[in-house]
Amino acid sequence: MNFLKTSFLITTAAVATSLLSGCKKSWLEAKPLSFYTPGNAYIDANGMRAALVACARNTRLEYYGDTPPILTEMLFSEITVDGITDKSGPAQDLNLVINPDFAAKYDDADHARLLFYWQEAYKQIKYANTVISRIDSAQYSSEEERNAILGSAYFYRAAKYYRLTHQFGDVPAVMKEETEPKLDYYSTKREVILKKIKADLEFADQWVTDNVNRGEVTKGAVDHLLTKVNLALGDFDAAIASASKVIDGGVYQLMTAPFGNTKKNVIWDLHRPENKSIAENKEGLYMIIDRFGDGAYDGGTSIMRQAVPYWGTYITTPTGKKGTNDGVISGMDLIQSNLVGRGIGRCRPTNYSQYEIWTDPNDLRHAKGNWMNMEDLLYNEPELKKNNDPYYLKPLQLRGANGSLLCSDTIRCWFGWPQYKTFIPDNEHTPMTGGHSDWYLFRLAETYLLRAEAYFWKGDQASALADLNKVHTRAGAAPLTGPVTIATILDERARELFYEEPRKTELTRIAYIFAMTGKPADNGKVYHLNNFSDDNYFYDRVKARNNFYRDGVITNHNDKYTISPYHVLWPVPSSAIQGNINGRINQNKGYVGYELNKPPLDTIPDA
Repeated sequence: MNFLKTSFLITTAAVATSLLSGCKKSWLEAKPLSFYTPGNAYIDANGMRAALVACARNTRLEYYGDTPPILTEMLFSEITVDGITDKSGPAQDLNLVINPDFAAKYDDADHARLLFYWQEAYKQIKYANTVISRIDSAQYSSEEERNAILGSAYFYRAAKYYRLTHQFGDVPAVMKEETEPKLDYYSTKREVILKKIKADLEFADQWVTDNVNRGEVTKGAVDHLLTKVNLALGDFDAAIASASKVIDGGVYQLMTAPFGNTKKNVIWDLHRPENKSIAENKEGLYMIIDRFGDGAYDGGTSIMRQAVPYWGTYITTPTGKKGTNDGVISGMDLIQSNLVGRGIGRCRPTNYSQYEIWTDPNDLRHAKGNWMNMEDLLYNEPELKKNNDPYYLKPLQLRGANGSLLCSDTIRCWFGWPQYKTFIPDNEHTPMTGGHSDWYLFRLAETYLLRAEAYFWKGDQASALADLNKVHTRAGAAPLTGPVTIATILDERARELFYEEPRKTELTRIAYIFAMTGKPADNGKVYHLNNFSDDNYFYDRVKARNNFYRDGVITNHNDKYTISPYHVLWPVPSSAIQGNINGRINQNKGYVGYELNKPPLDTIPDA
């Protein structure tokens, strides 16, 4: 401690002593005006609803801020890879970097967000369990009010367990509020957890209504999640029934014509910030509410920073000059970042999601104006104007007249993107990176695709095709003609749900179904549960469709894209296992620690 700091502390103490001399000791006794504890906070319906706000906040974190965790779900799939190419750390060589210690230590913009998914899931489970365990400690105006709150808490807990069981497999099943330290958790079988949350969601379905504020849990959201759980359990009739409740319930409908404050085309309008939560929009089942000035959480979506190419750098004109500038410069003729944002190319689409799935030129989701290609951008570097370069404000070119590349990093800087989803005006950042906007978590279009999948598993080709075409033709594309395979359904999900669905979770769920049913996949293979981490549909599809992992593409930084079958399940963070000294949280096959596993529980502890 230095002299000045020491002197300050001594002087402060002396002044305090002199001020207190002569005072009674009772003056020092704390007399709090109130205590904020569960015992006096959760005493009525408002207190319980306030507790559920923590669950809603936790849900929001997946999609907002710099490098939101949803990108990790996308890179473990066939639709994107991590496009950062100037450093080591990003999850590209998955065989090298995805391990239990990696998962425990790294949770930042330059690494996969595995620790986030583990920790935040159990945080939300904790918040929900507090409400569930204390549900009868509060006073309610009616049984309906009590049960609706309980149903919402069940939903939040079920949503996280659905994700955990398809990210990590068998995990600890914590179904009550923990009021003291606990170090003896054990992994529970995935299917046991799924059966429990199915029962909870069936209770919620009886009591949660659609007559709630946007951003709160709806009956439609409950049935949508229940459909996913029913599919995961192989109960396809139940999945059809729960999806049909949403589709045929009269509350929700697909938007099929221009609407709202924009009225450009239905796809553009559906994803405009100003249209997502208006009463006219009947498609959103479950929303994140995020408005500029209303808390201003984390600076907004950051979606343009993530999903738009790093177009302001490494691109030259055919005359060999620097071609683009993503800054905001006084006197600039074209501030292009105000039109598309300043991207860094982290969410890099594959050839599959950028080209191969787009077979219909009339599909609005890939139409000019809704979808952007690099050739839609212009050379806007101000120095070009000063030097009278003939390419100034002309469209970008990938190659010169002699065929030479004019972009030195095509992974990060040259690809197309869905402008209709990514363009979120930004009032906080210069250049724009993606501002505040509500976001769809569950949308009726996905409910149709889930029901189509259930019909597929049942062998009902006609009904599966009809549901697929509800979504496909809404985008202006000609009807699909079949036959319907899982590949057909996954292609439509990729077209419709980019940056919305947790792609890895859904691929793993489908891989489990193939292994449970023994139904031959579209690749002709039959899979089994007894060697799931060695041979699965997840890996085979990613390897077949993701050109980066398939071809072992190497970045400018000399990092190679790799993936293995065991990545169907993520490693449980080593910190979670090591801190659980009196129990055993199992590790997944393919990762260090698997050899210490114990048989997972086949019942819910303390249920």
